[in-house]
Amino acid sequence: MADTLIVRVHYPAQGGRVVLRTEMGWETDLEAAAVHDGGNVHEFRVETSRPWFYFKPCHVGGGGFRWSVGSNYLAVTAAPEGRDVYPFFYGELKGGITQPFDFYSHLTGVTHRVRIYQPPGYSENFLKRYPTLYMQDGHNLFFPEEAAFGVEWRVDETLEMLDSMNVIDKVLVVAVYPRDRMHEYTKPGYEDYGRFLVEELKREVDRGFRTLGGPENTAVMGSSLGGVVSLYLAWQYPQVFGNAACLSSTFTYRDDLMQRIAAEPKRELKLYLDSGWPGDNYEVTRSMRDLLLRKGYRYGQDLTYFAFPEALHSETYWATRSHIPFQLFFDKRPVSSVPA
Repeated sequence: MADTLIVRVHYPAQGGRVVLRTEMGWETDLEAAAVHDGGNVHEFRVETSRPWFYFKPCHVGGGGFRWSVGSNYLAVTAAPEGRDVYPFFYGELKGGITQPFDFYSHLTGVTHRVRIYQPPGYSENFLKRYPTLYMQDGHNLFFPEEAAFGVEWRVDETLEMLDSMNVIDKVLVVAVYPRDRMHEYTKPGYEDYGRFLVEELKREVDRGFRTLGGPENTAVMGSSLGGVVSLYLAWQYPQVFGNAACLSSTFTYRDDLMQRIAAEPKRELKLYLDSGWPGDNYEVTRSMRDLLLRKGYRYGQDLTYFAFPEALHSETYWATRSHIPFQLFFDKRPVSSVPA
């Protein structure tokens, strides 16, 4: 028995048309069953008896016939909401990382260096808006020549791999470089740092980039002291950061998070904690996990915890497991509001 899956292709109407090709016939054009939003949304109805299939949008216009850039898209026919995709046809396969720029804080009187990672297709398909990830220790994320020990997290490569696997949504990453991490990532310094992020930097990012609103689409992440300040930011500003990933965090070292979490109302957050073993802040991370469970967080739902045998306290190990919180936070398929 054949099922019908709706595939909605969102692409700016700039002349030409969009067609679909699927693995049921890579040489055959499937024409749109309907076109919405002034030509920006092409809706396709694909009939198949298979539980899944791969497909690719193609653009037919003045530039000839163009396949969308990147890997094939995966469609699962059991998904009742169908599949929304935002392809691009003329750009580079890799995303772009801005040159570092200095952002002056009027609240704190200091300047922070920032880079922003823009996913592949960002410049071409301006219909797409993105979840946003704010990451600590920005110098360690993208370039080994900037990293403290010559080892980077490979954040852009990991996100692009997960996207090519059809696992996550594309993500905008704001990499914030520390000035004095021992001060900014611990109490009381993280209070001013948090105000800078929320009241100044995030507002400018939201003005200048196509971000998705709401805490459910905004995450914060860091390791070691960066994990501590990430949990602080989510706990202090749950209306801003709805997701926090805390890797190998030094909880209880110059912070009062355990006392606050025990005494204050539960926040609506999705949290990820981990550590290596032995050492690597294993015991204090377990303690934080159990406190959060007692507070009402549900293991495997709004709280995820892993311990990694023999994992060390270093960028090498954090890079290898960063894909886990990426998948937890950004594995979302929005339901289209386009009328049938």
